[in-house]
Amino acid sequence: MLIVVAVCIAIPGGMFAYAYSQYEVPEPEELANNQISSIYASDNSTQIARIVPPEGNRTQVSLEAIPDHVENAVLAAEDREFWTNSGFSFTGFARAVIGQLTGNDSAGGGSTVTQQYVKNTLVGNEVSYIRKARELVYSIKMTNEWPKEDILNAYLNTVYFGRNAYGIQAASVAYFDKNVEDLTVEEGAMLAGIIQAPSNWDPAVNAQQSEERWNYVLDGMVEIEALPAEQRAGMQFPHTEEPSSVSAYTQATGANAHIKNQVIAELEEVGITEDQVNTRGLRITTTIDPTVQNASVDAVDSNLAPLQEDARAAAVTIDPSTGAVRGYFGGDEAEGWDYANGPTETGSTFKIMALAAALQQGIPLSQNYSSGPYQVGDVTVGNVNNNSCGVCSIEEALKNSYNTSFMRLQADLENTTQDTADMAYSLGVAESLPGVERTLTENGAQPYEGIVLGQYQTRPLDMAVAMATLTNRGVWHDPYFVQRVETNSGEVLYEHPTSVGERRVSEQVADNVIQAMKPIAAWSNGALAGGRESASKTGTHQLGDTGLNKDTWMIGSTPQLASAVWVGTADNASAINNAWGGVMYGAGAPTQIWKQILDTSLADAEWESFPQATPVRYGSNDLSNATAWDPTWNSTPSTGGTASTDEDSGSEGEGDDAEDGDGNGNGDSEGGGETGTGESDAGGGDGGGDTGGGEEPAAPQVPSVDDVIGDLQDMFG
Repeated sequence: MLIVVAVCIAIPGGMFAYAYSQYEVPEPEELANNQISSIYASDNSTQIARIVPPEGNRTQVSLEAIPDHVENAVLAAEDREFWTNSGFSFTGFARAVIGQLTGNDSAGGGSTVTQQYVKNTLVGNEVSYIRKARELVYSIKMTNEWPKEDILNAYLNTVYFGRNAYGIQAASVAYFDKNVEDLTVEEGAMLAGIIQAPSNWDPAVNAQQSEERWNYVLDGMVEIEALPAEQRAGMQFPHTEEPSSVSAYTQATGANAHIKNQVIAELEEVGITEDQVNTRGLRITTTIDPTVQNASVDAVDSNLAPLQEDARAAAVTIDPSTGAVRGYFGGDEAEGWDYANGPTETGSTFKIMALAAALQQGIPLSQNYSSGPYQVGDVTVGNVNNNSCGVCSIEEALKNSYNTSFMRLQADLENTTQDTADMAYSLGVAESLPGVERTLTENGAQPYEGIVLGQYQTRPLDMAVAMATLTNRGVWHDPYFVQRVETNSGEVLYEHPTSVGERRVSEQVADNVIQAMKPIAAWSNGALAGGRESASKTGTHQLGDTGLNKDTWMIGSTPQLASAVWVGTADNASAINNAWGGVMYGAGAPTQIWKQILDTSLADAEWESFPQATPVRYGSNDLSNATAWDPTWNSTPSTGGTASTDEDSGSEGEGDDAEDGDGNGNGDSEGGGETGTGESDAGGGDGGGDTGGGEEPAAPQVPSVDDVIGDLQDMFG
């Protein structure tokens, strides 16, 4: 008998000793647990969103931040011998067995805090003797290798409390809408009491069982001398929040969800891995200015309210001096399409790209062009309502948005349409987009003439970047959302580097484009409050040959902020109308949204003016370092193809800004715009991307009398 007993002891003992020698207990920092990361606005206090791991909420807190009475409550509920046991408790196990035999569920389980932590992080919860044996070995070895304080801290930050809350901090918010350091003794005892069965003992589910368990915890605290009996006698069961009333597990709502998506994408680009986001409880400070963001949301809401049900908008606002995105509205549906990041046709806003390219090549704002009908292949292009100035400067043509003048200007560029595209890339338009290998091309070849009229798709985000580059006197900054990333322990993982930017066009070119854009806001009934100086351009893209519009734009800036606004419909395939049911133009809702954003955002800002532009004149310009753009692909003009069918920008019946007003006093148009008389005004046709000419040749590049006089004055003083 003694031999049998000895064998029964020796074999398990030997197996335990062998397992003990083989198992490696990770260091505390190696057992990183998924926890919530928070995204804040630039003020570092306004929460925009949270990145919640799949298993739910967790926010790591140090043991020092957890009140002693909360720690004692948990130990009274789960492991009253924690500070003295070896990771396994015979008395706790016996108490649990007695509880099961007597039907006293409130007695709790037999596992120690260490065993529960090992189960949660190392061995899982499979019901088997092998798993239980592994749990026992790990628990004992962990107790011998880890300080007890580390075990308790790790447990309190990982244990599940129900309501999708992991860890004591998330539970404090979920049940009491407060941080853990503010929990009372009664509240701590309630949380400790439901650990064994949180889904069933939540007061919102079973108030009686929860209170019974609460009493058990308080009595245990008295027993372990962590709570005076007289204090315990007067305690009342605490009130808990309704599960639906607290936001402990909200990720992001409305427009903030699209900011969150941009932040996550940017974190990957700068090397912050998904594992770090999910395990290190990151505090992510963004560039978003709460004032600008709130102004963007309010402006969109108020201006879309009187429009059709499927009206949608996007608004992106950037600090030109840094590239920091200060406001970002892509839609108010958290799981919906991000219109700020979605490409659409840009209409006449793209005329500024051709203008910048022309200035870079020495063509001045004073250069005169005919605004009469323009022939492209077999198609005659005109302006909306046949508006015309006869022959006028390209600066005047921009204000009135004469499409024919700009097609003639583009034809004068050294590489015609390709120069418009390359300038757009240089200013900040994306070279490629998801699903689009190369933007601003005709199937990889040179773009059609309609590029100057917004034929090709571009995102509101890109148009804001391009506007910011011009506003920053030709210096481009990569747009960014993430300013700083740090862990919950204060370790800084990333800080956006200070950048001097990259010169894309000369100051002289940028200043002249801005100069030409200055009158347009007032011309479009969008002058900023108090007459604050601005530069802007509207744009409109027609819906086929219906005479209606589907894309309407306003882009513009002050020296402090550059903003791009798009208004269209949810499917971007139907007409957008104004509040009276008429045709929407860029000078309508987009301009009013743009104006409201900048008026509100800059209400307390200092008055700033753009630098005075030095006129571009033939042969007397400083256009050094004119562009940093260096195309890495070769394109050749298209020599064939299918006719495009846009009167404005390469799709059927396209029109542009009706910029003289609609005749009804609504002031929702700007002055110019085109009405094609055939099926296309912008390329295609049998000649495929014909570079202009037609029956009416482009105006010759001959200096005006004023230019010649100006040059003589420069030469002779």
